Amino acid sequence: MVTQRGSDVLGDALRSRGLRMTPQRRLVLDAVQALGHGTPEQVAERVQEVVPSLSLSTVYRTLDLLEEMGVVSHTHLGHRAPTYHAVGHADHIHLVCRRCGGVEEADVDGARALADEVRTRYGFSTDVTHLSLDGLCAHCHAAGGKHGAPADAED
Repeated sequence: MVTQRGSDVLGDALRSRGLRMTPQRRLVLDAVQALGHGTPEQVAERVQEVVPSLSLSTVYRTLDLLEEMGVVSHTHLGHRAPTYHAVGHADHIHLVCRRCGGVEEADVDGARALADEVRTRYGFSTDVTHLSLDGLCAHCHAAGGKHGAPADAED
């Protein structure tokens, strides 16, 4: 759930732009926080438990607004829909298993060395908090899967 203080800050930010903290916006943010990571469809399902008439397009617009305001962030995990999480959620990278589809979080510190190397070699600054790496999870690797190959590619 959105804390009262967080809700007040967001409400103030919305009002400064001539917008209001509507119940729908609050529900979308609550859903993102409750899910930890959620696609717009998952967020919509969660919100529709309370407001069945809320459309998916409203959820998308609200997520776009919340991201523009710096409240949520999204990451593309493979070829899936974007996954949203609250900005207050600890910095992390996503490890996406190409075989089982599982997603794990990893400490962002491991990616900082890569980011430093990219900056040194190419002068390119990366946002490692918006990073996902594809490969095989420990379980699928132990089960003998080909490195990074989707399950149907091994059949």
